[in-house]
Amino acid sequence: MLDGAMGTMIQRYALDEADFRGTLLAGHPQQLKGNNDLLVLTRPDVIRDIHSRYLAAGADIIETCTFNANAISQGEYGCAHMCADINRMAAKLAREVADSYSTPDKPRYVAGSVGPTGRTCSMSPDVENPALRNVTFDMLVGAYKEQMVALIEGGVDALLCETIFDTLNAKAALCAAEEAMTAVGRKVPVMLSFTIADTQGRILSGQTLEAVLASIAGHDVLSVGLNCSFGARDMKPFLKRLSDMAPCYVSVYPNAGLPNELGEYDQSPAEMASIIKEYVQEGLVNVVGGCCGTTDEFIALYPSLVDGVEPRRPKDERKEMWLSGLERLVVSPEMNFINVGERCNVAGSRKFLRLINEKNYAEALTIARRQVEDGAQVIDVNMDDGLLNAREEMRTFLNMLACEPDIARVPVMVDSSDWEVIKEGLKCIQGRSIVNSISLKEGEEVFLTRAREAKSLGAAVVVMAFDENGQATTFERKIEVCGRAYELLTKKVGFAPYDIIFDPNILAVATGIEEHAAYGIDFIRACAWIKENLPGAHISGGVSNLSFSFRGNNYVREALHAVFLYHAIAAGMDMGIVNPQTAVQYEDIPLELREVMEDVVLNRSADATERLIAIAAELKENGSATQQATAEAWRDGSVEERLKISLVKGVSEYMVHDLDEAVAKYGSAVDVIGGPLMDGMGYVGELFGAGKLFLPQVVKSARTMKQMVHVLQPLIESENSARTSSAGRVVVATVKGDVHDIGKNIAAVVMGCNGYEVIDLGVMVPAERIVAEAVERKADIVALSGLITPSLEEMRATVKAMDEAGLTIPVLIAGATTSPLHTALKIAPEYGAPVVHVKDVSQNVLVAAELLGGDERRDAFVASLLSDQQALREQAAAKVAAPLRSLDEARENKLNLF
Repeated sequence: MLDGAMGTMIQRYALDEADFRGTLLAGHPQQLKGNNDLLVLTRPDVIRDIHSRYLAAGADIIETCTFNANAISQGEYGCAHMCADINRMAAKLAREVADSYSTPDKPRYVAGSVGPTGRTCSMSPDVENPALRNVTFDMLVGAYKEQMVALIEGGVDALLCETIFDTLNAKAALCAAEEAMTAVGRKVPVMLSFTIADTQGRILSGQTLEAVLASIAGHDVLSVGLNCSFGARDMKPFLKRLSDMAPCYVSVYPNAGLPNELGEYDQSPAEMASIIKEYVQEGLVNVVGGCCGTTDEFIALYPSLVDGVEPRRPKDERKEMWLSGLERLVVSPEMNFINVGERCNVAGSRKFLRLINEKNYAEALTIARRQVEDGAQVIDVNMDDGLLNAREEMRTFLNMLACEPDIARVPVMVDSSDWEVIKEGLKCIQGRSIVNSISLKEGEEVFLTRAREAKSLGAAVVVMAFDENGQATTFERKIEVCGRAYELLTKKVGFAPYDIIFDPNILAVATGIEEHAAYGIDFIRACAWIKENLPGAHISGGVSNLSFSFRGNNYVREALHAVFLYHAIAAGMDMGIVNPQTAVQYEDIPLELREVMEDVVLNRSADATERLIAIAAELKENGSATQQATAEAWRDGSVEERLKISLVKGVSEYMVHDLDEAVAKYGSAVDVIGGPLMDGMGYVGELFGAGKLFLPQVVKSARTMKQMVHVLQPLIESENSARTSSAGRVVVATVKGDVHDIGKNIAAVVMGCNGYEVIDLGVMVPAERIVAEAVERKADIVALSGLITPSLEEMRATVKAMDEAGLTIPVLIAGATTSPLHTALKIAPEYGAPVVHVKDVSQNVLVAAELLGGDERRDAFVASLLSDQQALREQAAAKVAAPLRSLDEARENKLNLF
């Protein structure tokens, strides 16, 4: 149990200006009333009495009166020079009072209160100048360090950084805490408490709670929590969201409701205690207290609420890389491959270099925006040019990018050969970034120093396969360097394996130099070795390096990249710096050319380079005519084939013509969507699952599908107007914590076309809202979508909330790979509900059968609707030891879970 508000209690003493001045500041030129932290020097009796009241009420932890006791905040009162004295005295005072109440059975603790300052590192104070900041990261570190050193010297048991509205400020505080503990020679735990700024659960600087947790994931914190902002009732859904994710303890100290028109708080201690009781009994929290408007009367009601209650257990430590911009990116196997956009690089894009040279940052940002729109999940930013001030340009561009939510939602890879530029970049980013890169080139000491700095600044790292002997070019050297770096990072620095990304050096192939012939296959072999021997680590690389021999021949370069990625990803490469706008796909490459390229990449024949050079020269000579002929050949196929290829390539040029022909052939727009368009998207899914398409290309395909449906919409509406009744009402949502909506949007369209009334709640939808909408709208089905792994637990929570609300309507669970089926099969037995699996994805039917085979419950079963999967269905039936039934039979059995 934490204490309550300090400011609210101070107001009860009706202090005047003289109390804040005392004799110490009698001649101070500025007004000091309201600078509460000064009271530890001028009226220590008041602060001592407040601490005593909270301890007498039962608080286990009291906070020092130091919320604004930093040089930045105190500077506004002209008292910056007094910060060390204020903090040291505040800590000593609280320590004395806490020790006087402490007993072996109930020890009392002191938390050093560290406020956010009134400034933000992530936002500009001037709307006309988005690159401007009125405080820097280093200024914050300096101010926080001074405060924390004095607090630790004064005897605090922990540091509580509270009311955080900008995660970059919090990261500065975490860096300062490390430095302060080192300076004093005493380690204390750090607690973080954030404040919510809107009803969507974002903090003021725009991050979601998921992104906040990702941003601090590399740091060792005792607890994370919420305070201020809302009253206890309004805070509960956000607290639950945080509690469901946090791998550490969770704290909460809400306001006493919302302030009235006079700025006062009307909620009574009993009213607030009833809500705190819910927090405790539902296992949401480990630390409870009060913020604005709360007093010792509030805290006095807490002890009885926690007696005999099992405390919340922290969630399991993450086993995946968490990155973040304004939103979190979980790098999990389901993601297949993470595309790092390459175009914001002055060394790789002449246009970007020109715009930066011209200080045309607004247009430079459009390059970043386009990459995100085209599916880049991370943006690489590099300012390494001899004529640029790289540190200044990195800072300016990243500050401006932070003010563009549609770009800033994705994480940033800070890319430079100059370590000072990388550090400058990291100090501008509130999210969890990637450092590109560190290496052993300058020896272990430099490597370890930079790795520790990157960890302190909260970043994951790319490790280049370089050491003191130079670049690793062979398989043997690559695995030697990567293995050594892995040991150093995990054993000496404390890096989590999944925060390490190895770049085993993608080097140019087909150069005509014999030593270069194995560069492609050696990288691929290294990927497989790293995945097998360095568990948890990721693998990346700059893909454009591979094709330097073919500069000027973009088609050959993109085709070579597609072939290389197909094999490298299969071996374990899970991210790469690529152009998300690339047009050439593995399946598009003519077989003869593909075989030659595979011979080059895999070093399968001695003459592979000569053959590829000859083909490349021919392609370049015949140029656009040959490529145009090849590109247009697909237009000679059937309308079904043309629509499928349009979807795979994301081509909309012939859309209207082909759709008109398809409607004439199929008789209705609904049948066109349910037939060739869904078949086309199914093919896209197959290519994605086989590693022949990547997420940006899938996004492009989904965008094209959406455009096609839009073209057909007038026809659909006219067809639906003839319907006399609705097939049913469906509430559709991507669950809380997940922003992916490709599948959801397509499914909603298909259901709408088939006569269902679809209520689409969008993305990041909490369970409470889904249940409320389903009840209010009298839904017949709830459809839940999600891509990332945590979404599966959120689906479980949503089904639980439905059950608690008495909803027994069917639930459709959908997402990536086998995960939704696993989720359904895990949830179903909890409610005695059978499962119908309506689409085979790879071996999903057998996966389901394995899960059900050893289960005593025989009321669960799997139904496949694909006629060409009879063998799979029979195998599954044998494993389940129960007959497989059709979907019609499933409906007759009145299933309550799909």
